[in-house]
Formats: sequence, structure tokens, C-alpha cells
Amino acid sequence: MTAQLSKKGEAWSARFSEPVSDLVKRYTASVFFDKRLALFDIAGSLAHAEMLQAQGIISAFDRSEIERGMAQIKSEIEAGSFEWLLDLEDVHLNIEKRLTELVGDAGKRLHTGRSRNDQVATDIRLYVRAAIDDITLLLNALRSNLTDLAEQHADTIMPGFTHMQVAQPITFGHHMLAYVEMFGRDCERMADTRRRVNRLPLGAAALAGTTFPIDRERVARTLGFDDVCHNSLDAVSDRDFAIEFCAAAAVIMMHVSRMSEELVIWMSPRVGFIDIADRFCTGSSIMPQKKNPDVPELARGKTGRVYGHLMGLLTLMKGQPLAYNKDNQEDKEPLFDTVDTVTDTLRIFADMARGITVKPDNMRAAALQGYATATDLADYLVKKGLPFRDAHEAVARAVRACDDAKCDLSEMSLETLQQFSPLVEGDVFAVLTLEGSVAARDHVGGTAPRQVRAAIARVRTQLAE
Repeated sequence: MTAQLSKKGEAWSARFSEPVSDLVKRYTASVFFDKRLALFDIAGSLAHAEMLQAQGIISAFDRSEIERGMAQIKSEIEAGSFEWLLDLEDVHLNIEKRLTELVGDAGKRLHTGRSRNDQVATDIRLYVRAAIDDITLLLNALRSNLTDLAEQHADTIMPGFTHMQVAQPITFGHHMLAYVEMFGRDCERMADTRRRVNRLPLGAAALAGTTFPIDRERVARTLGFDDVCHNSLDAVSDRDFAIEFCAAAAVIMMHVSRMSEELVIWMSPRVGFIDIADRFCTGSSIMPQKKNPDVPELARGKTGRVYGHLMGLLTLMKGQPLAYNKDNQEDKEPLFDTVDTVTDTLRIFADMARGITVKPDNMRAAALQGYATATDLADYLVKKGLPFRDAHEAVARAVRACDDAKCDLSEMSLETLQQFSPLVEGDVFAVLTLEGSVAARDHVGGTAPRQVRAAIARVRTQLAE
């Protein structure tokens, strides 16, 4: 359909007997947040105009004029001189009004064969697609920097925890690679989401398609879409792709939050595993000694913000009948804020990963607490022929004895250890060292330094692809 703008700017004012009230204008307008879609709107309009001309729906002259006008509008937007008007309600009508001012009737013909319904759906998909590409780059930058940190500390021993209790020795490099894996899965989720984002709604018009002989596949190719949306009702009303993006973003923030929690704990003087560069921390207004890990703390808090946006979008869509409803205007602010939050967080975390200083001595001292090599002693007895449950019982009794004697398993004499199992021999002490423990887990996915370095090589190959 072709929208005709009145002197006041509304695309529908000829239908009504009185003007929209100022309160309603402010309540229903979206221009002051959806103007960030402007360049995507222009790109979609140029592709639409190219198709209209190729199909003989508008003249070559009209297309040329549209392109000339859009080039000026783009320059004005980029220079910050474009005047955004509340009366024109949204980004689309603001651009259309300015285009008509610049090129006259050619600007009015641009809206032939489309509606703001399929226009905005296209703009949002273009926006989300670009956001996914940016976020994927940032995820890989973070993965690369964490991999560098892992390589520096492939041999640095720290305690691994379950239930926040010392469990078994691991290497700090191995621990960092766990987050590299998490963020790698986030990249996969973003790539998978992108496939469903990258389908063109334009051509669905208001809800039923158009009577004009349009070529949707041509527009899809021009804009780099993989396919078109195959049902016009679904095309204009679908926001699954935005919800799916926010779901993937929420998982990213969950991973960031888990990492943040550990950074906060590790930086505490009572733990003292790491320090974070001063540029990512703040002080206290009253306690001069404080160095607070504000960045990871705030990222942990912003995770809830992104979760809220996901729930908001799900709730927004759950009661809507087909096809487009004004409710859908409320999809943009949570979507935009999700993009901003995730993008800013990943950018600063990628930088912060380079500002982490590891304290190996403190990590090693902590690994010597809590009998971290107890499982190694049980495995040793199993290899000597003792059933695992019997070995587990024998080592548990040895740990209780260490508790009473205030010593580590490695500090017990051979004779004392043999009281818990006659299978213990002089070679037992090799498995009770921290180095022996981590080196023994020499298989794919294990914490042995050799495996950590192999995993680093695999990640770097992935990142180079």
C-alpha cells in the first residue's frame, strides 16, 4: 500500500475527524528510541526501491531520486543534524517525510508494496543480525584473551572446588579454559540464532501481502538474507527471533556472572588468588584501603537486567492474536538494552582478562588444604587391586587421621599410611604431590598441563578459522 503523509505528517490523518492529543502522541511515539534503526531502515528502503524499479513498479528516475534523497538523509543522521519530530511518531515516518521534502513525489512512491509492519520487522532483523555479528566478535576476543591467560598458567596449580570445598588439584589454565568453552557455546548459539533471524519479512505488507508484482527473493539477496518469511501473517507478527536472541544473550550473561562471582571471591584478601588491574576497580568513600572489584560485581547485577528483558518479551508476545499489534512497539527498548548491555559487558571483560594478575603461591597453598590428593590415593589403591569402595573407605580413615594430626596426606610416613592399607608402597608419595595429581589426568579434557596446552592449540585453531 502507499501511505500519503498529511501536512501534519500523519500517514492516516485523512481518516479522522480530530487530531491526536499531545498526550497520546507522547504515549504512542517510538521515534526517540527506534531512531537507532535509521540506517537499517534506509538500507531496507534502498533495496525495496531497487526491486520496485526492476519490477517496473516505479521509474528509474524515481529510484535515482530516492537514492539521492536517502544519501542526504544518511549524511544528516550521521552528522547529528537530522531533525527527529515527535509528531511523526517513529523512525520510518520521520525518514519518509524528510525524503518527500527532498525529492517530492518519488519519496511518496517508495512505500508502494509495503507497510510499516513488514518494514519495521525487516529493520529489527537487520539490527539483530548486525548485533549478533558484533557480539560474536567480542566473544571471540574474550575467548582469545582468556586462552592467553590459560597458556601463561598451564602449570599453575590451584584447588578445584565442588560445593565451594577443596576437591582436587587443577591448573589455573584448565580453569580458564572452562570459560573459553562456555563462551564458545555462546558463539554457537548466536550462529544458530542468526539463521532464523536472517529471513526477510519485507513483502508481507500489512499482513496479507500486496497486489503489486514484487520480487521478495531479489530484496532478500540484496540485503544478504538467506531466505524470505513464507507466511505474511507470521512475517509481520513474529518476534521469536528477538526472544531467541535475548535467550542466547541471557546465557552469555549467566556465564559472565559465574566468572564474575569467582573473580570477586578470588580477589578477596582472604583468598588472594588474583588481582585485577586498578582501571577496573574503584575505592571507598570512607575506607582508604579498599579496592573493590566493581566491574565483575556490576556485570553480575546486569545479568538480572538481561533476564528481565527476556521475560518481558515473552510476556509481551504471549497474548497477542495474529497479526501485528501495537504491543509490538514494546519489543524494541528491551531488545536494544540487551544488545547494549551484552556488548558493553563483553568489551570490558575482554579487556579485563588482560588485567588479571595471578598469585601462584597463594593458589598452591590453598591446594594443599583440604586433602586435595585424597582421590589420587584412592585411585592408587584401586590400581593395586583394591575395589574402589574399599579404597574410598581406607582413604577416608586416613583423612580423619590427618585431621587429628593436623597434617597433609603427603606428610604422613609410609608406615602410617600402610596402617590404612597394606597395599601402600614407597611409590605412593609420587601420587600425593600436587604436580603428580594434575599430571596424572592426562586425557582429552583433563587438567594435565600437556592436555591444557593441547586444548589451547585447539581453541586457537578455532579462532583462526
